[in-house]
Amino acid sequence: MFFTQYYLDCLSQASYMIADERTGQAVVVDPRRDVSEYLADAAAHGLTVVGVINTHFHADFVAGHLEMADETGAWIGYGRRAETEYPIRELAEGERISLGDVTLEILETPGHTPESISVLVHEHADDTVPYGVLTGDALFIGDVGRPDLLASVGVSAEELGAMLHDSVQNKLMSLPDEVRVFPAHGAGSACGKNLSTERQSTIGEQRATNYACAPMSREDFVALVTAGQPAAPGYFAHDAELNRKDRALYDASAAPRPLTLAEFTASRAAGAVVVDARDPQEFAAGHLRGAVNVPADGRFAEQAGAVLDPGDELLVIAPQNREAEVVTRLARIGLDRAVGYLRDPEDALEALADEVTPANRVTATHLRAALASGRPPVVVDVRTCGEREANGFIGAALHIPLSELPLRTAELPADRPVVVHCAGGHRSSIAASVLRHRGFEDVSDVLGGYAAWALSAASAETAETAVTAGHAEA
Repeated sequence: MFFTQYYLDCLSQASYMIADERTGQAVVVDPRRDVSEYLADAAAHGLTVVGVINTHFHADFVAGHLEMADETGAWIGYGRRAETEYPIRELAEGERISLGDVTLEILETPGHTPESISVLVHEHADDTVPYGVLTGDALFIGDVGRPDLLASVGVSAEELGAMLHDSVQNKLMSLPDEVRVFPAHGAGSACGKNLSTERQSTIGEQRATNYACAPMSREDFVALVTAGQPAAPGYFAHDAELNRKDRALYDASAAPRPLTLAEFTASRAAGAVVVDARDPQEFAAGHLRGAVNVPADGRFAEQAGAVLDPGDELLVIAPQNREAEVVTRLARIGLDRAVGYLRDPEDALEALADEVTPANRVTATHLRAALASGRPPVVVDVRTCGEREANGFIGAALHIPLSELPLRTAELPADRPVVVHCAGGHRSSIAASVLRHRGFEDVSDVLGGYAAWALSAASAETAETAVTAGHAEA
């Protein structure tokens, strides 16, 4: 058996290729949109991809099923409840797909979405214990898929949660302990709230350690898995719909185009949004007015999808020689309208000096002083609910997670200074740039984020204690 996991750190996304090396037949499960790596591996091992399976309609990335089918002639498989604009092979409970001696078996595991399936992998057709199970977004390492995403319009979180209870507790947990678990996502994904950094496990390990796999009633399970879920990025519904549609194919050979300064300026004047993928410190030193800062070194795709509109034309400013990477990462989540990029951003910004402005970043000490002044700023905390609960928060702060910010800017007063913070200063640069792009003029973000605030609070308390002790001694 040939079995490979492909892991995309930026999206915490796993895809798989399974093949029988004697027959050369292969199936790819949950492929991403840029499919060259799968094709190269298949060619290198003398494999023919005969099928592509999506475990469900993914919401966090645009899947590569259409691209794989176009390149290889493979069929596209989904759970039988899926409805698409393109021809599919409907996969039902118990169906076995023979690749030779290597055999795949379908388990219907709805709950994250109604059409969700898992795929049992049998190294030999007559094995009584499967080699592993590809669980999609039904079961993660340390968690289960969230049942509250907009990908399943028309089905409530409670209805999906009840389905997920049956799928996890009664179906997946009925598998032998030694069956390996291969999920579609890992830590960092917004498809769950407690995902592990491990990329595989076993049914036995999950039975013993996963909070959602412990025996419990349906009611308790639904309450547990729906509580405290992070806000879903805005692009999720867009991508789930794209994955249902017979959309245009992604062309990896169509390299992003370098723009002349005149072309860039004209597109910007016509309304294209500038995406500046440089480090927050470089961005703060000087950027084009209205540019949105989404640093390439981080969860770029997910964060870009959280704050950019799929309908916008985009102009890219990237770290040198990373332009193609940035455009590809945008395309993976369906942000296809990248007009082009500036080849030499430093020279371009110098030439556009009249349009360049710094970003104000303040220290935790400055924020503390400002909050004690006669005209305190509005503080906006863009961390997740889980981060606030685990680490504490600034009492006066308005909590708006980054993924909700574009839809909630009306909650912020336009006539007061705004100071944004996250955990360490990365997301706050994104959020502050979004607010400036939306027309807020007096916006700062906190260097070092809440970690710096907590440290300054501890220092202030120590100093106060020392002064009090000194007075007592006197």
